[in-house]
Amino acid sequence: MKTRVVVTGMGAISPIGNSVEEFKQSLIAGKSGIGKITQFDTTGFDVTIAGEVKDFDASQWIDKKDARKMARFTQFAAAATAQALKQADLLEDAGEGRQRIKGDPNRAGVVLGNGIGGYEIVSESFHKLFDNGPKRMLPLTVPLMINNEAAGNVSMVYGLRGPAYTQITACASGADALGQALDLIRSGRCDVVVSGGTEACITAFAIGGFQMLKALSSKRCDTPEKASRPFDADRDGFVLGEGAGILILETEEHAKARGAAILAEFAGYGGSADAYHITAPDPSGEGGGIAMKYALEDAGIRPEEVQYYNAHGTSTEINDATETKMLKYAFGDHAYKLKISSTKSMIGHCVAGGGGLEVIACILAIREGFFPPTINLENPDPACDLDYVPNKVQYGTVNVAASGNFGFGGHNGIVVFRKYNE
Repeated sequence: MKTRVVVTGMGAISPIGNSVEEFKQSLIAGKSGIGKITQFDTTGFDVTIAGEVKDFDASQWIDKKDARKMARFTQFAAAATAQALKQADLLEDAGEGRQRIKGDPNRAGVVLGNGIGGYEIVSESFHKLFDNGPKRMLPLTVPLMINNEAAGNVSMVYGLRGPAYTQITACASGADALGQALDLIRSGRCDVVVSGGTEACITAFAIGGFQMLKALSSKRCDTPEKASRPFDADRDGFVLGEGAGILILETEEHAKARGAAILAEFAGYGGSADAYHITAPDPSGEGGGIAMKYALEDAGIRPEEVQYYNAHGTSTEINDATETKMLKYAFGDHAYKLKISSTKSMIGHCVAGGGGLEVIACILAIREGFFPPTINLENPDPACDLDYVPNKVQYGTVNVAASGNFGFGGHNGIVVFRKYNE
Protein backbone atom coordinates (compact mmCIF):
# COMPACT_ATOMS: atom_id res chain seq x y z
CA MET A 1 0.00 0.00 0.00
CA LYS A 2 1.28 3.46 -0.89
CA THR A 3 2.16 5.87 1.88
CA ARG A 4 -0.58 8.47 2.16
CA VAL A 5 0.69 12.02 1.72
CA VAL A 6 -1.24 14.98 3.10
CA VAL A 7 -1.11 18.77 2.98
CA THR A 8 -0.81 20.61 6.30
CA GLY A 9 0.18 24.13 5.24
CA MET A 10 -0.05 26.54 2.31
CA GLY A 11 1.56 29.87 1.44
CA ALA A 12 0.86 32.25 -1.43
CA ILE A 13 2.53 35.29 -2.94
CA SER A 14 0.54 36.32 -6.00
CA PRO A 15 -0.65 39.20 -8.18
CA ILE A 16 -4.01 39.05 -6.35
CA GLY A 17 -2.81 38.76 -2.78
CA ASN A 18 0.17 37.96 -0.60
CA SER A 19 -1.52 35.39 1.62
CA VAL A 20 -3.73 32.37 1.02
CA GLU A 21 -6.73 34.22 2.45
CA GLU A 22 -6.25 37.23 0.15
CA PHE A 23 -5.69 34.88 -2.79
CA LYS A 24 -8.92 33.01 -1.97
CA GLN A 25 -11.04 36.12 -1.64
CA SER A 26 -9.72 37.47 -4.95
CA LEU A 27 -10.50 34.16 -6.70
CA ILE A 28 -14.05 34.22 -5.38
CA ALA A 29 -14.46 37.85 -6.47
CA GLY A 30 -13.00 37.21 -9.93
CA LYS A 31 -10.44 39.94 -9.33
CA SER A 32 -7.78 40.60 -11.97
CA GLY A 33 -4.20 41.20 -10.90
CA ILE A 34 -3.06 42.26 -14.37
CA GLY A 35 -1.86 45.86 -14.81
CA LYS A 36 0.74 48.12 -16.32
CA ILE A 37 4.33 47.00 -15.77
CA THR A 38 6.11 49.05 -13.10
CA GLN A 39 9.35 47.05 -12.75
CA PHE A 40 11.02 48.52 -15.85
CA ASP A 41 10.51 51.21 -18.48
CA THR A 42 8.33 49.71 -21.23
CA THR A 43 9.04 52.45 -23.79
CA GLY A 44 9.36 50.80 -27.20
CA PHE A 45 7.68 47.55 -26.12
CA ASP A 46 4.52 46.27 -27.77
CA VAL A 47 3.67 44.51 -24.50
CA THR A 48 3.39 46.79 -21.47
CA ILE A 49 1.29 44.69 -19.05
CA ALA A 50 1.90 41.82 -16.62
CA GLY A 51 0.64 40.23 -13.42
CA GLU A 52 2.99 41.82 -10.90
CA VAL A 53 3.10 40.99 -7.20
CA LYS A 54 2.17 44.18 -5.35
CA ASP A 55 3.22 45.63 -1.99
CA PHE A 56 5.72 42.86 -1.37
CA ASP A 57 8.19 43.31 1.46
CA ALA A 58 10.26 40.18 2.12
CA SER A 59 11.18 41.40 5.60
CA GLN A 60 7.58 40.73 6.72
CA TRP A 61 8.45 37.04 6.61
CA ILE A 62 12.24 36.62 6.62
CA ASP A 63 15.30 38.33 8.08
CA LYS A 64 16.41 41.42 6.15
CA LYS A 65 19.99 40.16 5.95
CA ASP A 66 18.81 36.90 4.41
CA ALA A 67 16.52 38.73 1.98
CA ARG A 68 19.37 40.90 0.66
CA LYS A 69 21.16 37.74 -0.48
CA MET A 70 18.15 36.50 -2.45
CA ALA A 71 16.79 37.24 -5.91
CA ARG A 72 13.11 38.14 -6.13
CA PHE A 73 11.98 34.61 -7.04
CA THR A 74 13.79 33.25 -3.97
CA GLN A 75 12.26 35.90 -1.72
CA PHE A 76 8.82 34.86 -2.95
CA ALA A 77 9.55 31.21 -2.16
CA ALA A 78 10.94 31.96 1.31
CA ALA A 79 7.98 34.20 2.18
CA ALA A 80 5.38 31.67 1.00
CA THR A 81 7.25 28.93 2.89
CA ALA A 82 7.07 30.97 6.10
CA GLN A 83 3.30 31.23 5.69
CA ALA A 84 2.94 27.51 4.97
CA LEU A 85 5.14 26.37 7.86
CA LYS A 86 3.25 28.65 10.23
CA GLN A 87 -0.10 27.22 9.17
CA ALA A 88 1.31 23.71 9.56
CA ASP A 89 2.56 24.59 13.06
CA LEU A 90 6.06 23.48 12.10
CA LEU A 91 8.07 26.55 13.16
CA GLU A 92 10.00 26.97 16.40
CA ASP A 93 12.32 29.66 17.75
CA ALA A 94 15.96 29.27 16.70
CA GLY A 95 17.25 32.33 18.57
CA GLU A 96 18.37 35.74 17.31
CA GLY A 97 14.92 36.38 15.87
CA ARG A 98 15.07 33.37 13.55
CA GLN A 99 12.81 30.35 13.22
CA ARG A 100 13.47 26.80 12.08
CA ILE A 101 11.44 23.70 11.35
CA LYS A 102 10.28 21.54 14.24
CA GLY A 103 11.19 17.89 14.49
CA ASP A 104 14.03 16.02 12.81
CA PRO A 105 15.57 18.39 10.23
CA ASN A 106 17.29 15.47 8.51
CA ARG A 107 13.88 14.07 7.58
CA ALA A 108 12.64 17.36 6.12
CA GLY A 109 13.35 18.23 2.48
CA VAL A 110 12.48 20.82 -0.13
CA VAL A 111 11.57 20.42 -3.81
CA LEU A 112 10.77 23.61 -5.67
CA GLY A 113 9.90 24.26 -9.28
CA ASN A 114 11.48 27.19 -11.12
CA GLY A 115 11.65 27.85 -14.82
CA ILE A 116 13.87 30.87 -15.32
CA GLY A 117 15.79 31.89 -12.20
CA GLY A 118 16.89 35.38 -11.18
CA TYR A 119 16.29 37.25 -14.42
CA GLU A 120 16.51 40.70 -12.84
CA ILE A 121 20.00 39.79 -11.60
CA VAL A 122 21.02 38.55 -15.04
CA SER A 123 19.74 41.75 -16.65
CA GLU A 124 21.43 44.06 -14.16
CA SER A 125 24.75 42.25 -14.33
CA PHE A 126 24.74 42.17 -18.14
CA HIS A 127 24.26 45.95 -18.18
CA LYS A 128 27.10 46.44 -15.73
CA LEU A 129 29.34 44.06 -17.67
CA PHE A 130 28.81 45.68 -21.05
CA ASP A 131 28.69 49.28 -19.80
CA ASN A 132 31.50 49.26 -17.25
CA GLY A 133 33.35 45.94 -17.43
CA PRO A 134 33.35 42.78 -15.30
CA LYS A 135 34.65 44.42 -12.12
CA ARG A 136 31.40 46.35 -11.79
CA MET A 137 29.21 43.24 -11.85
CA LEU A 138 27.28 42.25 -8.73
CA PRO A 139 29.54 40.12 -6.50
CA LEU A 140 26.69 37.67 -5.90
CA THR A 141 25.60 37.49 -9.56
CA VAL A 142 25.94 33.71 -9.86
CA PRO A 143 24.38 32.58 -6.55
CA LEU A 144 21.53 35.05 -6.99
CA MET A 145 20.62 34.10 -10.55
CA ILE A 146 20.80 30.29 -10.60
CA ASN A 147 17.56 28.34 -10.40
CA ASN A 148 18.49 26.10 -7.48
CA GLU A 149 19.00 28.97 -5.05
CA ALA A 150 15.32 29.14 -4.07
CA ALA A 151 15.45 25.57 -2.76
CA GLY A 152 18.92 26.17 -1.29
CA ASN A 153 17.88 29.30 0.57
CA VAL A 154 14.63 27.79 1.85
CA SER A 155 16.63 24.87 3.26
CA MET A 156 19.11 27.26 4.93
CA VAL A 157 16.57 29.72 6.34
CA TYR A 158 14.37 27.04 7.90
CA GLY A 159 16.99 24.40 8.70
CA LEU A 160 15.77 21.70 6.29
CA ARG A 161 18.61 19.18 6.08
CA GLY A 162 16.97 16.54 3.92
CA PRO A 163 17.26 16.54 0.10
CA ALA A 164 16.93 19.98 -1.53
CA TYR A 165 16.04 19.82 -5.21
CA THR A 166 14.98 22.17 -7.99
CA GLN A 167 12.74 20.94 -10.79
CA ILE A 168 13.15 22.78 -14.11
CA THR A 169 10.61 21.83 -16.77
CA ALA A 170 9.57 25.29 -17.93
CA CYS A 171 5.88 25.98 -17.22
CA ALA A 172 5.37 22.44 -15.87
CA SER A 173 8.00 22.94 -13.16
CA GLY A 174 5.57 23.54 -10.28
CA ALA A 175 3.50 20.41 -10.92
CA ASP A 176 6.59 18.30 -11.57
CA ALA A 177 8.22 19.54 -8.35
CA LEU A 178 5.17 18.44 -6.39
CA GLY A 179 5.30 15.06 -8.11
CA GLN A 180 8.96 14.67 -7.17
CA ALA A 181 8.14 15.63 -3.58
CA LEU A 182 5.37 13.03 -3.51
CA ASP A 183 7.82 10.35 -4.60
CA LEU A 184 10.39 11.53 -2.06
CA ILE A 185 7.93 11.02 0.79
CA ARG A 186 6.57 7.74 -0.53
CA SER A 187 10.12 6.41 -0.84
CA GLY A 188 10.55 6.81 2.91
CA ARG A 189 13.39 9.32 2.65
CA CYS A 190 11.44 12.24 4.13
CA ASP A 191 8.60 12.78 6.57
CA VAL A 192 8.05 16.41 5.52
CA VAL A 193 8.73 18.19 2.24
CA VAL A 194 8.30 21.86 1.37
CA SER A 195 7.20 21.95 -2.27
CA GLY A 196 5.60 24.09 -4.96
CA GLY A 197 6.81 26.65 -7.46
CA THR A 198 8.20 30.17 -7.63
CA GLU A 199 8.94 32.66 -10.40
CA ALA A 200 9.83 36.33 -10.89
CA CYS A 201 10.73 37.12 -14.48
CA ILE A 202 8.90 40.34 -15.30
CA THR A 203 11.97 41.99 -16.80
CA ALA A 204 12.73 43.74 -20.07
CA PHE A 205 14.72 40.70 -21.19
CA ALA A 206 11.90 38.22 -20.54
CA ILE A 207 9.08 40.39 -21.87
CA GLY A 208 11.17 41.16 -24.94
CA GLY A 209 11.94 37.50 -25.53
CA PHE A 210 8.35 36.31 -25.17
CA GLN A 211 7.19 39.25 -27.27
CA MET A 212 9.49 38.16 -30.09
CA LEU A 213 7.95 34.67 -29.89
CA LYS A 214 4.56 36.32 -30.48
CA ALA A 215 3.38 34.53 -27.34
CA LEU A 216 2.18 37.50 -25.27
CA SER A 217 -1.10 39.40 -25.43
CA SER A 218 -0.57 42.84 -26.97
CA LYS A 219 -4.07 43.84 -28.13
CA ARG A 220 -5.40 44.99 -24.76
CA CYS A 221 -2.54 46.87 -23.14
CA ASP A 222 -4.94 49.78 -22.53
CA THR A 223 -7.35 47.47 -20.66
CA PRO A 224 -4.94 45.07 -18.94
CA GLU A 225 -7.58 43.46 -16.73
CA LYS A 226 -9.21 42.15 -19.95
CA ALA A 227 -6.04 40.82 -21.59
CA SER A 228 -5.86 37.31 -20.13
CA ARG A 229 -8.92 35.52 -21.53
CA PRO A 230 -8.47 31.74 -21.67
CA PHE A 231 -10.84 29.81 -23.94
CA ASP A 232 -12.24 33.04 -25.38
CA ALA A 233 -12.33 33.37 -29.17
CA ASP A 234 -10.71 36.82 -28.92
CA ARG A 235 -7.65 35.73 -26.95
CA ASP A 236 -4.32 36.80 -28.43
CA GLY A 237 -1.66 35.39 -26.10
CA PHE A 238 -0.74 34.96 -22.47
CA VAL A 239 0.09 37.61 -19.88
CA LEU A 240 3.28 37.02 -17.90
CA GLY A 241 2.85 36.87 -14.14
CA GLU A 242 4.95 36.18 -11.05
CA GLY A 243 4.59 34.71 -7.59
CA ALA A 244 4.97 31.57 -5.49
CA GLY A 245 2.68 28.85 -4.20
CA ILE A 246 4.10 26.56 -1.49
CA LEU A 247 2.67 23.46 0.20
CA ILE A 248 3.80 21.53 3.26
CA LEU A 249 3.55 17.83 2.48
CA GLU A 250 3.79 15.13 5.15
CA THR A 251 3.14 11.47 5.60
CA GLU A 252 -0.29 10.96 7.09
CA GLU A 253 1.35 9.16 10.01
CA HIS A 254 3.70 12.07 10.76
CA ALA A 255 0.94 14.66 10.54
CA LYS A 256 -1.44 12.71 12.79
CA ALA A 257 1.26 11.93 15.33
CA ARG A 258 1.85 15.61 15.96
CA GLY A 259 -1.85 16.54 15.85
CA ALA A 260 -1.63 18.60 12.67
CA ALA A 261 -4.73 19.88 10.89
CA ILE A 262 -4.87 18.11 7.52
CA LEU A 263 -6.06 20.29 4.64
CA ALA A 264 -6.24 17.70 1.85
CA GLU A 265 -4.64 14.50 0.58
CA PHE A 266 -2.10 14.60 -2.27
CA ALA A 267 -3.43 11.56 -4.08
CA GLY A 268 -1.45 11.23 -7.29
CA TYR A 269 0.89 12.59 -9.95
CA GLY A 270 1.44 11.82 -13.61
CA GLY A 271 4.05 13.09 -16.04
CA SER A 272 4.74 12.66 -19.75
CA ALA A 273 6.46 14.28 -22.70
CA ASP A 274 4.87 15.19 -26.03
CA ALA A 275 8.10 14.48 -27.97
CA TYR A 276 6.66 16.84 -30.56
CA HIS A 277 7.88 20.50 -30.67
CA ILE A 278 10.06 22.89 -28.70
CA THR A 279 7.25 25.37 -27.93
CA ALA A 280 3.95 24.00 -29.28
CA PRO A 281 1.97 21.20 -27.61
CA ASP A 282 1.03 18.09 -29.53
CA PRO A 283 -2.25 19.26 -31.10
CA SER A 284 -3.88 15.88 -30.48
CA GLY A 285 -3.77 16.49 -26.71
CA GLU A 286 -2.65 12.91 -26.12
CA GLY A 287 0.57 13.86 -24.28
CA GLY A 288 -1.25 15.72 -21.54
CA GLY A 289 -4.04 13.14 -21.61
CA ILE A 290 -1.56 10.34 -20.91
CA ALA A 291 -0.19 12.32 -17.94
CA MET A 292 -3.74 12.73 -16.62
CA LYS A 293 -4.42 9.01 -16.94
CA TYR A 294 -1.16 8.26 -15.11
CA ALA A 295 -2.10 10.69 -12.32
CA LEU A 296 -5.56 9.22 -11.83
CA GLU A 297 -4.16 5.70 -11.86
CA ASP A 298 -1.53 6.71 -9.30
CA ALA A 299 -4.28 8.17 -7.12
CA GLY A 300 -6.60 5.18 -7.52
CA ILE A 301 -9.32 7.54 -8.71
CA ARG A 302 -11.77 6.95 -11.57
CA PRO A 303 -12.19 9.81 -14.07
CA GLU A 304 -15.85 10.27 -13.12
CA GLU A 305 -14.86 10.95 -9.50
CA VAL A 306 -13.15 14.24 -10.41
CA GLN A 307 -15.31 17.36 -9.97
CA TYR A 308 -12.86 20.18 -10.71
CA TYR A 309 -9.89 20.72 -12.98
CA ASN A 310 -7.69 23.81 -12.76
CA ALA A 311 -6.55 24.27 -16.34
CA HIS A 312 -3.16 25.36 -17.60
CA GLY A 313 -5.37 27.69 -19.67
CA THR A 314 -2.76 30.14 -20.88
CA SER A 315 -5.00 32.24 -23.17
CA THR A 316 -3.11 31.21 -26.30
CA GLU A 317 -5.00 29.86 -29.30
CA ILE A 318 -3.23 26.52 -29.57
CA ASN A 319 -2.86 25.75 -25.84
CA ASP A 320 -6.49 26.25 -24.90
CA ALA A 321 -7.83 24.20 -27.81
CA THR A 322 -5.28 21.43 -27.22
CA GLU A 323 -6.03 21.30 -23.49
CA THR A 324 -9.71 20.90 -24.31
CA LYS A 325 -8.84 17.91 -26.52
CA MET A 326 -6.63 16.56 -23.73
CA LEU A 327 -9.53 16.59 -21.27
CA LYS A 328 -11.80 14.77 -23.73
CA TYR A 329 -9.05 12.20 -24.34
CA ALA A 330 -8.54 11.59 -20.62
CA PHE A 331 -12.12 11.88 -19.33
CA GLY A 332 -14.29 10.90 -22.28
CA ASP A 333 -17.90 12.01 -21.82
CA HIS A 334 -17.17 13.04 -18.23
CA ALA A 335 -15.17 15.99 -19.61
CA TYR A 336 -18.52 17.71 -20.25
CA LYS A 337 -19.50 17.27 -16.59
CA LEU A 338 -16.25 18.69 -15.18
CA LYS A 339 -16.02 22.18 -13.78
CA ILE A 340 -12.90 23.68 -15.40
CA SER A 341 -11.33 27.07 -14.86
CA SER A 342 -8.15 28.94 -15.61
CA THR A 343 -7.02 31.10 -12.72
CA LYS A 344 -4.44 32.53 -15.14
CA SER A 345 -7.29 34.75 -16.30
CA MET A 346 -6.75 36.59 -12.99
CA ILE A 347 -3.05 36.15 -12.15
CA GLY A 348 -1.48 35.71 -15.58
CA HIS A 349 1.02 33.00 -16.46
CA CYS A 350 3.30 32.77 -13.41
CA VAL A 351 5.40 29.99 -15.01
CA ALA A 352 6.58 27.68 -12.18
CA GLY A 353 4.87 29.86 -9.58
CA GLY A 354 1.57 29.19 -11.31
CA GLY A 355 1.89 25.46 -10.66
CA GLY A 356 1.95 26.04 -6.90
CA LEU A 357 -0.74 28.72 -6.87
CA GLU A 358 -3.08 26.67 -9.05
CA VAL A 359 -2.80 23.71 -6.68
CA ILE A 360 -3.66 26.01 -3.78
CA ALA A 361 -6.75 27.03 -5.77
CA CYS A 362 -7.66 23.32 -6.05
CA ILE A 363 -7.28 22.74 -2.31
CA LEU A 364 -9.35 25.85 -1.55
CA ALA A 365 -12.02 24.53 -3.92
CA ILE A 366 -12.06 21.22 -2.02
CA ARG A 367 -12.18 22.84 1.40
CA GLU A 368 -14.50 25.77 0.66
CA GLY A 369 -16.79 24.21 -1.96
CA PHE A 370 -16.37 26.67 -4.78
CA PHE A 371 -15.21 26.70 -8.39
CA PRO A 372 -12.98 29.69 -9.26
CA PRO A 373 -14.14 31.50 -12.39
CA THR A 374 -12.44 31.99 -15.72
CA ILE A 375 -12.87 35.73 -16.10
CA ASN A 376 -13.06 37.54 -19.47
CA LEU A 377 -14.76 34.55 -21.11
CA GLU A 378 -17.16 36.67 -23.15
CA ASN A 379 -17.08 35.04 -26.60
CA PRO A 380 -16.41 31.30 -26.21
CA ASP A 381 -14.25 29.64 -28.82
CA PRO A 382 -16.27 26.88 -30.54
CA ALA A 383 -13.18 24.65 -30.27
CA CYS A 384 -13.37 25.06 -26.47
CA ASP A 385 -16.80 23.65 -25.69
CA LEU A 386 -16.52 22.49 -22.07
CA ASP A 387 -17.71 24.15 -18.84
CA TYR A 388 -15.03 26.72 -17.96
CA VAL A 389 -16.99 28.44 -15.12
CA PRO A 390 -17.33 31.68 -17.08
CA ASN A 391 -16.84 35.01 -15.32
CA LYS A 392 -18.44 34.31 -11.93
CA VAL A 393 -17.64 31.92 -9.10
CA GLN A 394 -19.84 28.86 -8.75
CA TYR A 395 -20.41 26.73 -5.67
CA GLY A 396 -20.66 22.99 -5.19
CA THR A 397 -19.09 19.94 -3.60
CA VAL A 398 -15.50 19.17 -4.59
CA ASN A 399 -14.13 15.85 -3.39
CA VAL A 400 -11.41 15.49 -6.03
CA ALA A 401 -9.57 18.21 -7.94
CA ALA A 402 -6.76 18.04 -10.49
CA SER A 403 -4.37 20.61 -11.90
CA GLY A 404 -2.36 20.46 -15.12
CA ASN A 405 0.77 22.31 -16.21
CA PHE A 406 2.44 22.03 -19.61
CA GLY A 407 5.84 23.47 -20.51
CA PHE A 408 7.94 24.41 -23.51
CA GLY A 409 9.75 21.29 -24.64
CA GLY A 410 6.61 19.19 -24.34
CA HIS A 411 6.62 18.65 -20.56
CA ASN A 412 3.29 17.58 -19.05
CA GLY A 413 2.60 17.42 -15.31
CA ILE A 414 -0.70 16.56 -13.61
CA VAL A 415 -1.39 16.48 -9.86
CA VAL A 416 -4.52 15.17 -8.14
CA PHE A 417 -5.79 16.12 -4.67
CA ARG A 418 -8.80 14.85 -2.76
CA LYS A 419 -10.72 15.65 0.38
CA TYR A 420 -9.00 13.98 3.32
CA ASN A 421 -10.79 11.11 5.03
CA GLU A 422 -9.31 8.92 7.77
